[in-house]
Amino acid sequence: MKIFAVGMNYPQHNKVLHGDSSKTENPVIFLKADSSLLKDHKPFFIPDDLGRIEYETEVVVRINKLGKTVSERFASRYYDAVTVGIDFTARELQAKLKAKGLPWELAKSFDGAAALGEWIPKEKFLDLQRLHFHLDINGNTVQEGCTSDMFYKIDTLISYISQYFTLKTGDILFTGCPTGCGSVHIDDHLEGYIEDRKVLDFNCKKTTFLCH
Repeated sequence: MKIFAVGMNYPQHNKVLHGDSSKTENPVIFLKADSSLLKDHKPFFIPDDLGRIEYETEVVVRINKLGKTVSERFASRYYDAVTVGIDFTARELQAKLKAKGLPWELAKSFDGAAALGEWIPKEKFLDLQRLHFHLDINGNTVQEGCTSDMFYKIDTLISYISQYFTLKTGDILFTGCPTGCGSVHIDDHLEGYIEDRKVLDFNCKKTTFLCH
């Protein structure tokens, strides 16, 4: 299973984080390790050695078909479900890596860094490019967005990624986050929604170490 993710796909997020809200020449694609996947309401154990950890709330789609060099025209046939996920990011570490021109994976692929909600068949929604989604922490909405604001739409991303990688059933794609990222803390309760459907629900815990 591959976990694809997209950076810099919402204008306001780009402006806040990078000082420039313009569209990138091509989608910014990176991978998260399969060991970073967090699901089934399991708690997120905040790393205590990576500095500030921030949430990035995103719409995620599930690949359901083998594909390579998929035409954008047919890209919608290659995913069957959608949910909300959190692309957890060690923000200070990411900034250091970016400053050196290095990849971001060390800041985005630690254990639990890809939190995933419950899948909803895409047919339940009239238009995946008009989905409103948001994240609540401790009962307060902290981040919200709409997929209509994406620079690169879902079908465009699927087609682009398939030019470089073979898509396989079970692969997932984090499609980018809107503005509003912030830090998570021990005992925070996170709930993610697509429209009025709660699909994500888990708590943040302190990392504990066992001595052997």
